[in-house]
Amino acid sequence: MRFNKNLLLLSLMVVAISGNYCKPASDIQPTTKGFAPINGIQMYYEVYGAKGDIPLLLLHGGASTIPSTFGKAIPLLAKTHRLIALEEQAHGRTSDRNTPLRFETSADDAAALLNYLKIAKADVFGFSNGASIALELAIRHPAKVRKLIFASSLTKKSGAPPQLWNFIAQGDFNQMPQALKDAFLKVNPNPAKLKNLYEKTRERMVNFHDTPDAAVKGIKAETLILTGDHDVATLEHVLELTRLIQGARLMVLPYGHGDYIGEVSATLSAMKSWSHATSPRRGRSYSTATQNPS
Repeated sequence: MRFNKNLLLLSLMVVAISGNYCKPASDIQPTTKGFAPINGIQMYYEVYGAKGDIPLLLLHGGASTIPSTFGKAIPLLAKTHRLIALEEQAHGRTSDRNTPLRFETSADDAAALLNYLKIAKADVFGFSNGASIALELAIRHPAKVRKLIFASSLTKKSGAPPQLWNFIAQGDFNQMPQALKDAFLKVNPNPAKLKNLYEKTRERMVNFHDTPDAAVKGIKAETLILTGDHDVATLEHVLELTRLIQGARLMVLPYGHGDYIGEVSATLSAMKSWSHATSPRRGRSYSTATQNPS
């Protein structure tokens, strides 16, 4: 599969975002925003940029919102792309339902939103938990995904150091990054819903299950795997994913989890106040950003 120049352009934009060359999110407003009735929830979404045949769907990280993950990216990406950004079940302005958070059901919700907006196919950029949702979207609804950017996530528990999973299992609400708490309360000033969000995202990660290699190998969308060299997933794991998905390309940036897109709780800016897990195999320091878990 040839690496399409449009996907390369998107990856170069990510590099520009990491250099803080884009304007703050406050400088741009959505052309459309609202709520869609999706599988028993009211899903909040925003649309940016000029109309085009194939929009770019943005899927934020766990315990995050549209602006907390993509606030710095949207002004730059909207210059050349039509963007659709959503907030997942129980996240931000989107309502909850009496079901646990799962990547599979959130992928179904994303597909349903595309149907609601009458969009037959999209390119998809998912970050962290959002990348896991994007992956499931490509697996469960392949006709909906033309190109996939899988950023800073993993498909197996073995793809991250065991200390990470221990930290998540032992975590509590007080360890949720304050930047993510503030971001949620800015758009949804309800502390009880914030606590509910934390519990649901933590439960999802505590019960994380591997995505079968056969399902990953079956992905047909043109794929870019994006990671930092001090990210949550090990480089060995992202290399394995690159080999599993036919024609996939890998970009490794010199950043931690979320730094390269300006995510509000990005690891380099929060390193002094966060606990870290060290991989004895390589002596690397991995941020416990997924304690969000994102």
